[in-house]
Amino acid sequence: MKEQVLSLQNVTFGYTKTKPIYQNFSLEIARGEIKSIVGSSGSGKSTLFELITDNLKAQKGKITHLKLSSIYQDPYSSFHPFYSILEQIQDVTSDLEELSYLLEKFSLTQEQIEKKPHELSGGQLQRCSIIRAILMKPDLILADEPTSALDNIIALDVMRVLIEFIDNFGLLLITHDEELARWCSDEIINIEHNTITTRNKK
Repeated sequence: MKEQVLSLQNVTFGYTKTKPIYQNFSLEIARGEIKSIVGSSGSGKSTLFELITDNLKAQKGKITHLKLSSIYQDPYSSFHPFYSILEQIQDVTSDLEELSYLLEKFSLTQEQIEKKPHELSGGQLQRCSIIRAILMKPDLILADEPTSALDNIIALDVMRVLIEFIDNFGLLLITHDEELARWCSDEIINIEHNTITTRNKK
């Protein structure tokens, strides 16, 4: 049995007491699994992200997880503007053994990561964010719309690299892209109108 890296047990949360977004919601992710949260804007996808990272507190239930790293939708909010990308990668890990390999996989260069965030495009910076998340050697990666700044071909390549490393961690993907979720996920949780349905990938 694979090690569990994330557990939500009977979680209830809402911004008002009368309209909970989550009610007695449970979710588990094991190392090597990809699960996706899909739904329209405002349905509660990013709220789940905030609950897991402890930026919001569940009103009921229990959330536990092992070491996690996060990939945010806006890569510019993920990096300090006055330090190079490489410096900010080195801040979170001293293990850079796989850096050259990942740069090649993500079509980036050493010269680019020695630049400051504003010197890169949004797509380049998002790929740097994903590289940093992998190099942190987490047990769990939370990815909130990680491919929204990328074109479709690059987005697919990025997900292929994440899948290449998936034996090392569990991945919770928050996305509006149901096609992407169907392609990569072991399980999809669809959140709409305060209901949650789960289906296994074929």
